[in-house]
Amino acid sequence: MKSIPALLASVLLALAAPRTMADTAHGGHMGAHMEMAGAHKTITGEVVDTGCYLGHGARGEKHVSCATKCINQGMPMGLLTSSGALYLLTLNHDNPDPYNSLKAMAGKTVSVTGTVMERGGIKAIDVTQFKPAVQTASK
Repeated sequence: MKSIPALLASVLLALAAPRTMADTAHGGHMGAHMEMAGAHKTITGEVVDTGCYLGHGARGEKHVSCATKCINQGMPMGLLTSSGALYLLTLNHDNPDPYNSLKAMAGKTVSVTGTVMERGGIKAIDVTQFKPAVQTASK
């Protein structure tokens, strides 16, 4: 499974390269002053560790212990919606607390609020807040 973290790191580096070049092209001033493109939304889904989910579809209650361990060791988190869309969860630089608290929610369904972004086919949410999702009883 060591190839999956390496693949994720490569993808994340590839996504960071265009921004770094854009920052340099603008005199390095874009950084914190650049407004993020995307809408502020709330999306509901299961918190997954991206390595195990992408590698072999691992998710849910049976995977909570492993997902928690992987996330705490630095594996990126994702939000998997009921329609199967996967959003990379990113840390909000102005307030990292909601993102850091999400680490304890592996395998749980939550509603995450933040700026939704997409680049190179990867969807992400810059986490500004979250709450456990209200589960409706099925008949």
